[in-house]
Amino acid sequence: MARQYVCVALAALLLLGVSTISTSQGPKGKEHQRASRIPSQFSQEERVTMKETLKGVIRIPTVSLNPGEFNRTAMAEFGEYLYKAFPTVFQTSFIRHEVVGEYSHLLTVQGSDPSLQPYMLLAHFDVVPASDQGWEVPPFSGLERDGFIYGRGTLDNKNSVMATLQALELLLIRKYIPQRSFYIALGHDEEVSGAGGAQKISALLQERGVQLAFIVDEGGFILDGFIPSFTKPVAMVSVWEKGLLNLMLQVNTTPGHSSTPPKETSIGILAAAVSRLEQTPMPNMFGSGPLVMTLQQLANEFPFPTNIVMKNLWLFRPFVSRSLERSPVTNALIRTTTAVTVFHAGVKVNVIPPLAQAIVNFRIHPAQTGQEVLELAKNIVADDRVQFHVLDIFDPLPASPSDDQALGYQLIRQTLQSVFPKVDIVVPGICVGITDSRHYSNLTTGIYRFNPLSLQPQDSLGIHGINEKISVQGYETQVKFIFEFIQNADADQKPVPHLHEL
Repeated sequence: MARQYVCVALAALLLLGVSTISTSQGPKGKEHQRASRIPSQFSQEERVTMKETLKGVIRIPTVSLNPGEFNRTAMAEFGEYLYKAFPTVFQTSFIRHEVVGEYSHLLTVQGSDPSLQPYMLLAHFDVVPASDQGWEVPPFSGLERDGFIYGRGTLDNKNSVMATLQALELLLIRKYIPQRSFYIALGHDEEVSGAGGAQKISALLQERGVQLAFIVDEGGFILDGFIPSFTKPVAMVSVWEKGLLNLMLQVNTTPGHSSTPPKETSIGILAAAVSRLEQTPMPNMFGSGPLVMTLQQLANEFPFPTNIVMKNLWLFRPFVSRSLERSPVTNALIRTTTAVTVFHAGVKVNVIPPLAQAIVNFRIHPAQTGQEVLELAKNIVADDRVQFHVLDIFDPLPASPSDDQALGYQLIRQTLQSVFPKVDIVVPGICVGITDSRHYSNLTTGIYRFNPLSLQPQDSLGIHGINEKISVQGYETQVKFIFEFIQNADADQKPVPHLHEL
């Protein structure tokens, strides 16, 4: 996912949305079912092909470094690999394939019923850099060990790219013809803003007058073991996404010799400024919106005495709020986060540096705007010698609908409870990272961020970290989920218009 963070967290605890716990079976009735469904049963040969195909794409180092700076050779190789790995997809007459922005891919799967509004499955194949240091196996080896496939991109987000195409390939081999049209958009620069891929795909579809029923992108997971004393797995479908502010702080001073230093150098002034930002967190937004009500409604799922606390947040709210601040994971869900990620200063050990620069990455809570965070940052630094330059800024997206009339959300829930029968809690949540889906907000109000994978706390450490891996069984289940989801989407139900409220 985009840059420094991912949408994996104790987000099932911090839910955002009007419908909290969903235990029903999703869309029902004849209008939601295809007359003849294709069972999601795969042969041993197909399962072997699945994992070997994923291993192959992990070996292609599609690394993004900065906007416009990425491994172009690997990006081109990735495109060629897709043609070889999924021949049926690219040879099917009702599927149109386009390359957008040189390396991103857009597939249009034409359905038989034009009255059904299309949807989109979204993923990205670029990855963040990875060195061999600390890895049990080389990060671009795609090696299998103890039932896991290792490598950069196995969770973020080549697994979704390959699972989507693999599911479609298997459906087509079984003579599947969709009723509802859908798009598959595969971005090549999500990790560095998506301006060359997703943004151009979105503009292209907008020019064509396309409006989507919903989008499914990376984001939430089935969280297992993230909540203390909570034994049930919880499927988190993110309906919120944080905003972003990348802010460069700069200090200019007169250069000189280190033997006669001034009282403060440019580095010292800037270091004090970023230290104040780190030591003064943005306001705790716990309680804003429907969060308190949601936690109270979730209370019965917790054991004693946590259930008592959740039922009485009017009394225990300060205690819960302070508890959530203790972990970086839960803290990220209740406030705008501040991370100093880049620092540049100095040219020589005996020269007073004339210039010092730092970049601070803020992930904006949905209850705030980028301008509000910028003003807060200036007030915290409170030093006229520090210049502020906004590099990137965009506000959080509004919440997507998650009620009974929200087609995309209900289809995810329906498929979840079919493929993961032990998961009986499905909740809307917040994505603390930045995804390509934000570029498509002009095409739909229904944006859902969800990976159909069961994730434990130790697994999340591999995303943008070391030893990123996916279990072979988990990947097979992801393919199964998409295989069934595409069929579930062949429904007569029309999406209900939804007005966002912040």
